[in-house]
Amino acid sequence: MADSAYGAALKMLARRELSEAQVRQRLARKQFPDQDIDEALARLKTERALDDDRVAAAIARSETGLRKRGPLRVRQRLAAAGIAPGTAERALDEIVSQVDMDALLVAALEKRLNGGTITDEREMARLFRQLTGQGFESDRVMRLLRKHRAPRPPEST
Repeated sequence: MADSAYGAALKMLARRELSEAQVRQRLARKQFPDQDIDEALARLKTERALDDDRVAAAIARSETGLRKRGPLRVRQRLAAAGIAPGTAERALDEIVSQVDMDALLVAALEKRLNGGTITDEREMARLFRQLTGQGFESDRVMRLLRKHRAPRPPEST
């Protein structure tokens, strides 16, 4: 029966990279016995078909490169994939060292502004929510938004 858990796991991994936790969860949903799951996972790790370091790096690259997300969102995605905290931090540190997060944040803002400026507080709050929701640190977002705010007209007395 362990061979069928192994085969099922191989099919899952043939479709896309999965973490050990994700494969374990999916095999459990298919009601394989725990011992068979453990044996299948051990065999897959020995064969390097299952490698959480590789999965973490792939997720981090995908989240920053394709989805243009900030480090906080990448960390959440790694945790959701069941990547161990130490492995997740290594992958995140690696991607942060390779990607200019400030440039990524500027690009995300410019996409939302379409070359314009921030004209009022409502727009400022909306952009802040969007960019922090995308995983950028709130202090960096606020500094950038203040730079892009339209100058206020002088108040008349």
